[in-house]
Amino acid sequence: MRGFGGFDLGDIFSGAGDASGRLGDLFGGVFGGGNTRTTSANRPRRGADVETETTLSFSDAIDGTTVALRLTGEGPCPTCHGTGAKAGTVPRMCPSCHGTGQESRNQGSFGITEPCHECRGRGMVVDDPCPTCSGSGHAMSSRTIQTRIPAGVADGQRIKIAGKGAPGERGGPAGDLYVRVHVKPHPVFGRSGANLTVTVPVTFAELALGAEVKVPSHKGAPVTVRIPSGTPNGRTFRVAGKGVRRKDGTTGGMLVTVEVMVPQNLNGKARNAIEDLREATAGADPREELLERAKEA
Repeated sequence: MRGFGGFDLGDIFSGAGDASGRLGDLFGGVFGGGNTRTTSANRPRRGADVETETTLSFSDAIDGTTVALRLTGEGPCPTCHGTGAKAGTVPRMCPSCHGTGQESRNQGSFGITEPCHECRGRGMVVDDPCPTCSGSGHAMSSRTIQTRIPAGVADGQRIKIAGKGAPGERGGPAGDLYVRVHVKPHPVFGRSGANLTVTVPVTFAELALGAEVKVPSHKGAPVTVRIPSGTPNGRTFRVAGKGVRRKDGTTGGMLVTVEVMVPQNLNGKARNAIEDLREATAGADPREELLERAKEA
């Protein structure tokens, strides 16, 4: 029977020459048989990544701070230092897999590699197990690390700290630590990207006639913002250099929004003054155009 390119498929299945052996090697290599057995079970293994959370004040998020993080997870057993053996004893090489942690078995022309049944893939056998970890070499442990949170971190931001995750196995590197940051709100300031935001109460007279008003800044002296005459309510002014420090070293601004405060209690003099203002500025209804546009929609 001829196959592709004149290759005799019958020779393979009839065992002619060493064709059947080559077929076994082919499938054995695909499924991990033959000579593909390795010592991967004993190779250094990188530790797992760890994620935790921390909550900062608004000021600490702006300026940066150092926080203590308590991490709890699985790591090398503190009693046996990860060997799994009782103190005074050491594990021995698995006689079944000779330390590879794997064993192969043939199924016809197929070779299958799987974890060693005796050592369960560790490559070592513990005759007298550690009482703390029962021979596993692992145990739950807690540790506290000091971590620097950079300036300008935002609420909900996830920070990566390399090499501070779970310890590696058999000399492997530690994993990474990811810290999810939550920021408490500030009673005065808000934030928009690298800009701080603040709403400043003003009077109608200050918007109509113009004024210079004092505005608080974050951890600094108040700044003066000039309001031009005829400024509409809700207008936002930008004060440069009073915001959040960016990664490139530059600093955002402070966005100041003016909001008219309507007096709740008027004395007679104030009421008369407002009545005079209403009469002096009486004219066309300022809502007339709005009402007409609404009819056209």
